[in-house]
Amino acid sequence: MTQLRAGFIGIGLMGDPMTRRLLGAGVDVTLWNRTAAKAEPLREAGARVAGTIAELVAGVDVVMLCLANTEVVEAVVFGEGGVAEHGRRGQTLIDFSSSDPAATRDFAARLSERCGMTWIDCPVSGGVAGAEAGSLVMMAGGEASKIDTIRPLLAPLSARVTHMGPVGAGQVTKVCNQMVVGCQAAVLAEMVALAEACGVEATRLVEALAGGFADSTPFRILTPRMAQSDFADPPWHLRTLLKDLDMAVAQSQRSGRATPMSGLAAQLMRAHAGRGHAEHDPAILVEAYRGR
Repeated sequence: MTQLRAGFIGIGLMGDPMTRRLLGAGVDVTLWNRTAAKAEPLREAGARVAGTIAELVAGVDVVMLCLANTEVVEAVVFGEGGVAEHGRRGQTLIDFSSSDPAATRDFAARLSERCGMTWIDCPVSGGVAGAEAGSLVMMAGGEASKIDTIRPLLAPLSARVTHMGPVGAGQVTKVCNQMVVGCQAAVLAEMVALAEACGVEATRLVEALAGGFADSTPFRILTPRMAQSDFADPPWHLRTLLKDLDMAVAQSQRSGRATPMSGLAAQLMRAHAGRGHAEHDPAILVEAYRGR
């Protein structure tokens, strides 16, 4: 499919299925993960597993990151023994993580100055199901020519890759996406709890509202879990959505724009995370309205 050799760092909920999609498409993939044991099943699937970041970077053309947050991205790229220490001109770094836009622009400049690598921010939407199906929506920031070069590598992972502008534009777009998702999660919790309090069978809400203006992917995913109090085996976490909403509020402050709905949703999530629910599915928000 492509002769680009890929290095993948971050074998988590998203990174594992994304790597499997690349392997299934015949891509030469080398992995590195802070918890080495998580990479072993992918070695059995055909990936190489590097012992260090230096080893990974030495053998690839493109370094892909799928990490928890901005701080982890910075540590992996600029920390001791990180990507910047071993990268070279002509290589490309693709950050699939949801990272702070301002920090992303800074990282791109630092990486270019340090070793000549090109930074492309390419956060994704679609969750674990999208990663498994190769139907992720990707929003890319960087030079158009560089993004065109890596499109064949992104094809097994995505339904669509949209170039949004210069470095950082992809992360701003992901922030916009998460503003919608986060505010929906908060109001869906209110809705389910209200329906229950009024004697309506909340498990039938998806059937009743399907195809109407209230229908959406978050609605179809979160509403049944809320109605059934199904919080086990979360495909994503409350802390992750809170982190993204906090980035939205920070970006609004930089740009002088108001984001009151996103700020309120973030505070509701912060309060619930403080009650011990940070690692739970965002559907757990309904419990706040049930008085639990």
